Amino acid sequence: MSANDPFENADPQVARLLAEERPGDNAQAMSVSELSLALKRTVEDRFGHVRVRGEISGFKRAASGHIYFSLKDENARLDAVMWKGGAARLPFAPEDGLEVVATGKLTTYAGRSNYQIVVESLEVAGEGAMMLLFEKLKARLAAEGLFAPERKKKLPSLPRTIGVVTSPTGAVIRDILHRLADRFPSHVIVWPVLVQGEGAAAQIARAVNGFSAMPQDGPARRPDLVIVARGGGSIEDLWAFNDEAVVRAVADCTIPIISAVGHETDTTLCDFAADLRAPTPTAAAEIAVPVRSDLLQRVGQFGLRMSNIVRKKVDLAAERLEAQRRLMPRLSDLAAPHQQRTDDLSERLRQSLRTRVGKAEVAFSAPAMMLHPRLLLRRAEQGQQRLDALTRLVSTLHPEAPLKRGFARVTDANGKTIMTREAAVKAGDVTLRFVDGEVGGQVSGGPAPRMSPAKPAKPAVNQGNLFDG
Repeated sequence: MSANDPFENADPQVARLLAEERPGDNAQAMSVSELSLALKRTVEDRFGHVRVRGEISGFKRAASGHIYFSLKDENARLDAVMWKGGAARLPFAPEDGLEVVATGKLTTYAGRSNYQIVVESLEVAGEGAMMLLFEKLKARLAAEGLFAPERKKKLPSLPRTIGVVTSPTGAVIRDILHRLADRFPSHVIVWPVLVQGEGAAAQIARAVNGFSAMPQDGPARRPDLVIVARGGGSIEDLWAFNDEAVVRAVADCTIPIISAVGHETDTTLCDFAADLRAPTPTAAAEIAVPVRSDLLQRVGQFGLRMSNIVRKKVDLAAERLEAQRRLMPRLSDLAAPHQQRTDDLSERLRQSLRTRVGKAEVAFSAPAMMLHPRLLLRRAEQGQQRLDALTRLVSTLHPEAPLKRGFARVTDANGKTIMTREAAVKAGDVTLRFVDGEVGGQVSGGPAPRMSPAKPAKPAVNQGNLFDG
């Protein structure tokens, strides 16, 4: 033993102040990161694929789209994370208290020195858990009023076009088309969708919203009624029709909609949101349209009833008219007093005319005597004599009459008769009009030329008075 080494014979289990590497020691010191990485590899290699059943606790959805929660039972707790891509494909909405089965791999998170499961898929743990999720979602949507009776629309009595949201290859669409053809052939538009599995809920919601958004005057005829249909199956098979997006699309559809999902004993949230639930797809077709033959029979019955009603009303009106006619006085009774008064006035009129005519005969008898033909003839002869005398006088007084007795009429250039010497001189050029024509001449202011003494003068002709007849 060296006096300079106080620890040479010391107990190796006693804590040392200074860490040092000793030969043959396998426990080499590791960094925290190295240990964390070693743990991560060990856990991921050992638990690269696990399925864990537990109750969701502390669920939250980050803005990035990732979801974080814990899985717990009565004795332990396991953190879980599900990335955005897987979370978007979930067929249900996770929530606290829901028992699920998570499939994924375990890993560690060095930042908090704990381990967690990275969930690749998440399933509801059994039908009991699914029914619990069903009831919770049903209660929440009912509280919003999505299932309220006042939201229900009345189905059309005879839709011209029916839209069907279902699988295009299943027996459901064949049953619907066959039943419609038997009852009342209608125009059908099929919107093909998946009815179960991943993406089914999104397709169903898009189809319902698509029918609802179709314009009235668009290139394709807008349905008057929509049927959402699927055949029977387990609660898991029918779960797409419990999806919140599907339920809201059905509730908000502007076209009356029938839910025909599963068998009569199956129930989905789509049934509560629809305007009417049909127990089966075939029953939905029966509800949608009447039987054509029954409809024709009803129309015939309505026509017969209408004819009977009209006939009864006409008969009743005729009876009432006859009763009123009996109460009314006869036309002859109403007209008799007026006819009698008319006869009386007619007789009085004839008597009055005879009286007036008699008085007129008396009044005009004296003047009539004066209108005797002899008196009228005498007066006519007297008038004729006076007319003849006046005619002779007029012919005597005519300016041309003296021309026949040798006189001449002197006129100026305007045809005006010249009566004086002064006027003749003033006119200068005159016209002498004789009984057999006219001659022109000029008048000078000197004395008239005297007759030559060598020739004996002809005896003067006494023309007399021009106005003497």
